[in-house]
Amino acid sequence: MNYDSLVLRIAGRPVGRYTTRPELPARLSPRPYLHPVTTLSGAAVTELGPADHLHHLGVGVAVPDVEGFNFWGGRTFVRDQGPTELDNHGSQRHRAFQLRDPDGFVEELRWVASGGELLRERRTVAATELTESAWALDFTFSLTNTTQDPLSIGSPATNGRPGAAYGGFFWRARKEAATPRVFTADREGEAQVHGVRVDWLALVGSTWTLVFAGATDATRQDPWFVRAEEYPGVGSSLASEERLPIGPGETVVRRIVTVVADGTLDRGGAAALVRKAVSP
Repeated sequence: MNYDSLVLRIAGRPVGRYTTRPELPARLSPRPYLHPVTTLSGAAVTELGPADHLHHLGVGVAVPDVEGFNFWGGRTFVRDQGPTELDNHGSQRHRAFQLRDPDGFVEELRWVASGGELLRERRTVAATELTESAWALDFTFSLTNTTQDPLSIGSPATNGRPGAAYGGFFWRARKEAATPRVFTADREGEAQVHGVRVDWLALVGSTWTLVFAGATDATRQDPWFVRAEEYPGVGSSLASEERLPIGPGETVVRRIVTVVADGTLDRGGAAALVRKAVSP
């Protein structure tokens, strides 16, 4: 058995591969990721290391600033200087699986930079069938400060770049010839959806739909980071207007449920599947 990766399955059908120990250069901030993720019919809805952003790794957790260390990959945004190549990259290291089932897992990870551990993460991922053409990826991550000092999580936005509050759960979707449609219950288009706090938002490609939902009160307070024109990607922002502090021994928890559907859903269809996926 290959313990460096596992395959998520629904009723025996593969819907995602999870790689725990990728061999990547340090500047990409090596970390576990899900790719490929597919619809139930087999359509791919993730990208790995695309030419436009080599550090975009399918589905996972990526943070550009943990106490000055880069766990996102690529350049670091420096106030009054802009994107800068720095030797400050961290890595997320798989430590152990507490649970490994065909439809999910519980994993422990270490967030390490400059030779020391900053955070310990517990990651819980589950795949659930919703209908014959849709399933849900339930993704929870808990970050605990294992140092003796306060830490804080930042973003390019908190470091002086407006509109760039990325960092946290992030899904890099598959780029197609046409720009994907993006909408919420009452908003339409990247400009209207990016940076808002809403219960759910949908990204619709040529033959597939992804619907992202914050599944806890704390997660719903995080704004959504949305890209459609430049590339298709959606994330939940841990640090938008200000840095997120984590005291010694304290834990930050977020949970995002993503509906992965064949076909192009409308608002009603997206909302109905979200209710089914996030129901208690």
